[in-house]
Amino acid sequence: MNKSGTGSGKGTRGRRRGSPDTREAILTVARRRFLADGYGPVTMRSIAAEAGVDAALISYFFGSKKGLFGAVLGLVANPPEVLAGALPGDPATLPERVLRALLTAWDDPEGGARLVLLVRAAVAEPDLSRLLRDLLEREIVDRIAEHIGGPGAQARAGAFGTQLAGLIFVRYILRVEPTASMKPDELIARLAPGLRAVLHPPPRPRAR
Repeated sequence: MNKSGTGSGKGTRGRRRGSPDTREAILTVARRRFLADGYGPVTMRSIAAEAGVDAALISYFFGSKKGLFGAVLGLVANPPEVLAGALPGDPATLPERVLRALLTAWDDPEGGARLVLLVRAAVAEPDLSRLLRDLLEREIVDRIAEHIGGPGAQARAGAFGTQLAGLIFVRYILRVEPTASMKPDELIARLAPGLRAVLHPPPRPRAR
């Protein structure tokens, strides 16, 4: 009779079980790998192998690669997960949902403060800047492009992300008035039409 839960699976012997120490071991490896290699090339399986744990434990502790990234940086509001929560729904009101989610996350006293520190640190640290750029391209711009589809989806998603980044920089980093103190509902009402035009531009007139 097979004891200790090893079963017939190979490669599990000697691996750490779930515990606070295991979680910290995963975070230590992930932090180093993300900063060294960027977001895209790093896989959950490679992190698990280096940390000496089963890959399933990363999902158990962090849910996904996006969740692991948020934990590595100590984020209360993880930007890719914030976006993922805003994507489902009527395509026509996607800008409103994304703006609402963004403003809710960044206006939060605890989570927003950490996001501001992250952006400021990225400006000064090339490795962190590269990591965030990779993350934004793969988990935000690519996700939006896949969601909206159609010709020029990548360019439209990139322009959409650029406008969101501009809002973050003006409202939360530079704190330019009146944008810095506008109520979320007012900002959404003023910015959503422009974002909608970026995502769904009117067809160009045919040349005669």
